[in-house]
Amino acid sequence: MNNKFIRIYEDIADRIRTGEIEAGTLLQSELDLSESYQTSRETIRKALKMLYEEGYIQKIQGKGSIVLDIRKIDFPISGLVSFKELAKKMGHRAQTYVKVFKEQQVDQALHKKINFGLNEQVWEIRRVRKVDGEYVILDKDYISQRLVPGLSKEICNDSIYEYIEQELGLSISFAKKEILVEEPTAEDRELLDLEGFHNVVVVRSQVYLEDASQFQYTESRHRPDKFRFVDFARRR
Repeated sequence: MNNKFIRIYEDIADRIRTGEIEAGTLLQSELDLSESYQTSRETIRKALKMLYEEGYIQKIQGKGSIVLDIRKIDFPISGLVSFKELAKKMGHRAQTYVKVFKEQQVDQALHKKINFGLNEQVWEIRRVRKVDGEYVILDKDYISQRLVPGLSKEICNDSIYEYIEQELGLSISFAKKEILVEEPTAEDRELLDLEGFHNVVVVRSQVYLEDASQFQYTESRHRPDKFRFVDFARRR
């Protein structure tokens, strides 16, 4: 089996990751790449297809393949976007691993933190997100069992929002968000690749359904080099 296109894909992807091939520039043409790698244009097309599917390049009609900026992932501040939806833009560069999935009753301390009622039953979930081979996000979620019944570890490994909207038929409406920069906790250092990093970006959100019922409290802890928090603002 000829795996030369995989080796070419890995070489170009590595050069994009290290910045040797800069974001916003055009890759060499298929002809130039076939000459550089001393292979057929068909092999180059296969490598380019993989680069496109993995989110490294975008094909522009009549121009060629433009290199995407993969060093930082755009997180919309005002939008409600699931990690699965963001991950689709990155091809197979991102994976989710569920570290904790359990049922819990809200006690006094948790009540003050997550704004759910005392003694309410919640799902407690910890998920780490791996991007380009490194663990860079820790998501800590508390979700109302009353409003979101039937959660499972498998659903959490895929998409909670997709389950809520498509399986339960509920409408996720809005969120209140707080963004802070904090020192990493012991849990952050245990679960994330933070060597050399002294801060994490923390996004705390209370998320509501269409009837204004809060169904989720989430604390998303990000390694700062991988993410760019973006918004669109208009003066009124």
